[in-house]
Amino acid sequence: IPDSGHKYYLQFTTEDYKSGENAGSCLATVLYPKTKSPPVVNIKCMHTKDQKEINEEDNRLYQNIRRQTKPIIGNNIPDSYGNIEPALEPVWALAVAGSSYIMWEKSTENLGYFMAQVKSVKQWIRKDDFIEFDYTVLLHEIPTQGIISCHMRLTWLPANPLKVKYFCASENQGLEDGSGGESGSAAGILHEKGANF
Repeated sequence: IPDSGHKYYLQFTTEDYKSGENAGSCLATVLYPKTKSPPVVNIKCMHTKDQKEINEEDNRLYQNIRRQTKPIIGNNIPDSYGNIEPALEPVWALAVAGSSYIMWEKSTENLGYFMAQVKSVKQWIRKDDFIEFDYTVLLHEIPTQGIISCHMRLTWLPANPLKVKYFCASENQGLEDGSGGESGSAAGILHEKGANF
């Protein structure tokens, strides 16, 4: 698109992160602006699970975390052998969902990311029903093969948008705030600029 950037049309399938089962198919358009702003994404997906099933899975994940009697604290997830302790799997799942916002925000037409490891995680005990975690995540940058460290604060309650605030150590810019704009699954993340920690 002249003076705007390159626009891509995509058709792809998704899979359940944990089970690997087909989770649905999506159609998307992605515009990479010539400026350094994040890509503009329009997406529509047809899920193989209905919303009730998705809500039940979200609630199971949430209840699993809420059942803990002490704040959850962890390091090096997965460990150097690729293992994740079963008790830390819900924390890992939320880190994947939250870091996907960071990866989307930082990606360019020629640069992409995936989460390599949760270096550390600490749960904050709140008086309301939301769950909140501080993470340090390591993102693998492609094609440079670099690793960047990002601090991420994640807040979530089922049927509410996942809220993500982050700062990546390799940047000299201020704190970014990403907040979901729709109710629903922890996997559904949109963004808006906003407040600091």
